[in-house]
Amino acid sequence: MTPDEKKKAVADAALAYVESGWVIGVGTGSTANHFIDGLAKIKGKLDGAVASSVATAERLKKHSIPVLDLNATGDLPLYVDGADESTKHLHLIKGGGGALTREKIVAAASKKFVCIADDAKLVDVLGKFPLPVEVIPMARSLVARRIVELGGQPVLREGFKTDNGNIILDVHGLSILNPPELEAKLDHLAGVVTNGLFARRPADVLLLGTDQGVKTLT
Repeated sequence: MTPDEKKKAVADAALAYVESGWVIGVGTGSTANHFIDGLAKIKGKLDGAVASSVATAERLKKHSIPVLDLNATGDLPLYVDGADESTKHLHLIKGGGGALTREKIVAAASKKFVCIADDAKLVDVLGKFPLPVEVIPMARSLVARRIVELGGQPVLREGFKTDNGNIILDVHGLSILNPPELEAKLDHLAGVVTNGLFARRPADVLLLGTDQGVKTLT
């Protein structure tokens, strides 16, 4: 199977987690896009969706799926999203597409987080994929200096602004042996909005696309 076929397979498998009358959280990126396209076929079941980015909201609207505000919905039963890296403990790196803050907010509001990814994303140790950190622009240099002290090499994502109007530093050279600890350390730096580690609130289910079909890790 090609990577894209694996993404489509896990996106289709995630549809089984959607129940009638629900409002669900929907992530951002290529695998999440397959899920949105799949949702279009069962949209009669849904009362609506909360989008983790402007791009996701637009795609949902194209399929005539109502997009709702998280402030109005309260907690959600389900959030479905992809990942850039995952361990078997379901700790993730997300934010390659730059939507990490809103993704983290929707994940925090959701009872169950189902992560969908192809098997190339499964790693023993997080950090080969550069870790995105969303930063308030005036704190760029300050945060970069503190990240260097933590052993990372921050690189400004050129020409990119998040949906929240902030910048992203992509942190290279990390071998993240304790993801919850690093997530907390980075979030405590003044000027950091959030970082792309989803470890304190990991995924509950990882649907992994493989050549043998979809594997479920919990």
